[in-house]
Amino acid sequence: MPAFALNVAPFKLTALAAAVSLLTVSGALHAQQADDAPIESIQVSGSWLGSGLQNSVKNFAGARSVVDREDIADTGAANIGDVLRRIPGVQSTDNSGTAGSAISLNIGVRGLTGRYSPRSTVLLDGIPLAVAPYGQPQLSFAPVSLNNIDSIDVVRGGGAVRYGPQNVGGIINFSSRAIPTGDGVHGDASVRYNDFGEGGSNRQYSAFVGGTASNGLGVALLYSGMEGSEWRQGSGERVSDVALKFRYPLDQHSEVYGKISYYDVLSRTPGGLTVAQYNADPYQNTRPTDFWSGDRKGVDVGYLNTLSANQEFEIKAYYNESFRQSALINTAKTQITWQPRNYEVLGIEPRYTQRFKAAGMTHDVTVGYRYLRERGDDNSYIQTVASGAFGATSTFVNSTDAHAAYIDDRIALGQWRITPGVRYEKISSTRDDIAAKSSFETDNNKALPSLNIGYLLTPALTVFTSYTTSFGAVQNTQLNSQTPANPLKPELAKTTELGARWKDRAVSAEVTVFKLKFDNQIVQVAGVTPATFQNIGATNHEGIESAVDYSFDDASVLAGLNVYANYSYTKAIQESGATAGLDVPFYSRNTDTIGARYRVGTWTANLSTTHQTKQYSDTANTVAEAANGGAGLIPGFRLWNANLTWKLRAYEIGAGINNIADKRYYTRNVDGNAGRMAGAPRTAYLQLRATY
Repeated sequence: MPAFALNVAPFKLTALAAAVSLLTVSGALHAQQADDAPIESIQVSGSWLGSGLQNSVKNFAGARSVVDREDIADTGAANIGDVLRRIPGVQSTDNSGTAGSAISLNIGVRGLTGRYSPRSTVLLDGIPLAVAPYGQPQLSFAPVSLNNIDSIDVVRGGGAVRYGPQNVGGIINFSSRAIPTGDGVHGDASVRYNDFGEGGSNRQYSAFVGGTASNGLGVALLYSGMEGSEWRQGSGERVSDVALKFRYPLDQHSEVYGKISYYDVLSRTPGGLTVAQYNADPYQNTRPTDFWSGDRKGVDVGYLNTLSANQEFEIKAYYNESFRQSALINTAKTQITWQPRNYEVLGIEPRYTQRFKAAGMTHDVTVGYRYLRERGDDNSYIQTVASGAFGATSTFVNSTDAHAAYIDDRIALGQWRITPGVRYEKISSTRDDIAAKSSFETDNNKALPSLNIGYLLTPALTVFTSYTTSFGAVQNTQLNSQTPANPLKPELAKTTELGARWKDRAVSAEVTVFKLKFDNQIVQVAGVTPATFQNIGATNHEGIESAVDYSFDDASVLAGLNVYANYSYTKAIQESGATAGLDVPFYSRNTDTIGARYRVGTWTANLSTTHQTKQYSDTANTVAEAANGGAGLIPGFRLWNANLTWKLRAYEIGAGINNIADKRYYTRNVDGNAGRMAGAPRTAYLQLRATY
């Protein structure tokens, strides 16, 4: 394997030291009461969304869903995608590209493409998860594990002012497990065995231990791992995800907190199958040489100061280094393309909130700033299979400096909650072709206003509407197309939604109608080599999302029973070019989840089903399937899952079956690894957990 230049500048301790030295100012404590409705505290420690919102999901003026750790466990989910399928408006698919399921995350919101989640801002503890949030937002490498997560918070439309850049498809935040409080050391450990019926099996492990000392210092160690294979032959995978968290109060008003993390993965990728291959054996592997691997090292620190009941200051700084590579063989099996890539991200985010009263209104005004520095290199070379010889390495060096400043004002007037805001982005990106000694540059500035309005009609019922503007930056690989005649501009989207949310002791329900206009999309020009991108794409997305959850009263004959359901209808239509009027690829117009959970004594039983309708795999909405499986209609399917859990004091045993009917279903690869990709067959699992 040839050597290639590692063009990422080494991390300087002075950079993080300079960031930490900024952590010295202050912010807010507890809530006051409005005349007609309570106003949440403006304290935000641990709240990624900012002022007061950690206490007010039911009053949030926008479509928002939160799934906590207990709900995640009840689903019997093996991965994050299994959980996200239960959130209205979100479609999480098995991979439709070259990456394996253990290394990628594929989330599509409201009809936007789900392949590697490029249209959503995805965060871990409020910090961007992508290896390069501006230059490569695709999560082909997603360093996050389900067992290390406490909750998943999904904002599908409103609330986008503070977070970006890729917030067209909403904001998704994974919160890692919290540091235990109280006396002593607390923790748990688990092991899960998955038998896929076809292909193979794997083992998932987790361990968690932590506590808070008498001086207030809290520490927690998180570990999640996986090894084995999935349902395709030769789909061996290995994952290690470890983090060390801390939190320490400096005095009664301020604290520091942070996390050191490491993630490592290797994923074999069997690839797409032709129709004939799939019919012969949908779980075979015709590409045993292909794999993806990577690692990520990260550190983040924060400082929160609450000097008074009406002021709050928080600043956090984070740094991470990521490496990922792939080895993918061509269709003729004569060449393997190796693509090692390196990334470095440094971010600093200060935020200040001030509460004041004027003209009968309470204002929580928040001013924030984010600086993000990305550096990295993309490398590629060819290996000839017959001789094993390596060709020359092509290298591109990428650089992005992005500044984002925002201001919003959460206004409380009686039962009204009104939040106007605006974020301004200033982005400078450069891509250098080392071999050709050429450079591609772009500078983009964009103001993004938004308005969220909520009305607390009753203590249980909130109605809301919102208008949000969002954008996606010009990405690294797209910069090669930047010329005076083709000046690429950031993608722009405008979202409007109207909805209502009900929550009381027994019932949780929500319904939202939305319209998303996505203009100025950057798309690849078909049939042009090398790859060329232009601002020519426009799509229109509209639909309805609904969900309901009901728990029967303890005094009823059905005590212990909980039933739930959600349904989403999305119509996402192309509006540009020869395919105007046709559906956007890789989304289903109708999706639903229906389930019931029954608890009696120490036993809990769950039965649920998820469903999605057909999808198209190309912009032309081709129905007839190509022989190589790379184009054609993707049939819809319904899956049934069941599990049973027994808890006794500190021990828990769970068992379940996913895809009870052993339904055969698939998605498609549409790149150089084209073909059908079989979904998981009937899968049985057994899980053991001990808590101490």
